[in-house]
Amino acid sequence: MSEKVVNTSGKHKTAVARATVKAGTGIVRINKVALPVYGNFIANQKISEPLRIAGDDVVSKLDIFVTVSGGGFIGQANAARTAIAKGIVEFTNDPAVKDAFAEYDRSLLVSDSRQKEPKYFGGPGARARYQKSYR
Repeated sequence: MSEKVVNTSGKHKTAVARATVKAGTGIVRINKVALPVYGNFIANQKISEPLRIAGDDVVSKLDIFVTVSGGGFIGQANAARTAIAKGIVEFTNDPAVKDAFAEYDRSLLVSDSRQKEPKYFGGPGARARYQKSYR
């Protein structure tokens, strides 16, 4: 009998996170770094949201390993939290957990597909135009 392993992914802007969830002792690692010491406070809080919502009784029986690349630290945090939440839902097959995630924030289960609009000529950014002088 093989061990159950679930692979999921999450995206936000250009950040992509891939999570592996399997039965274990409650280890959570992001890019091989333990969650309590990973990133700054805000990113850490974002990543631990799905763990708090699922509850300690569920998370303590899982090992979660996430690799995340691209984007900035908040984009990576959002991608990682989506990957973790999707992994927990897929591994447990518990509709109560899925409903709790959906009620808290839909982006926990659905990746954010929005991308930066490219810069066009005639201005400093995507929508802004250079000033023009008449006198």
